[in-house]
Amino acid sequence: MAIVFVGIDLAKNVFAVHGVDELGKPALVRPHVAQAKLLELIISLAPYLTGMEACSGAHHFAREFQKSATSCD
Repeated sequence: MAIVFVGIDLAKNVFAVHGVDELGKPALVRPHVAQAKLLELIISLAPYLTGMEACSGAHHFAREFQKSATSCD
């Protein structure tokens, strides 16, 4: 099944990424994603809804995700 929702726990250097399918079952579990690899991981997946905590880091990564998504179209 396809990933429909991804939650990202933002930190300074290493992030946790958890994706679930339509039934709410884990479809992607990455407890340790380096900051340099986060964008690469996110753009490798099909479109889905993303949830992140509200902080300046979330705004930065949202802009980066959006730039990558528009450049892939």
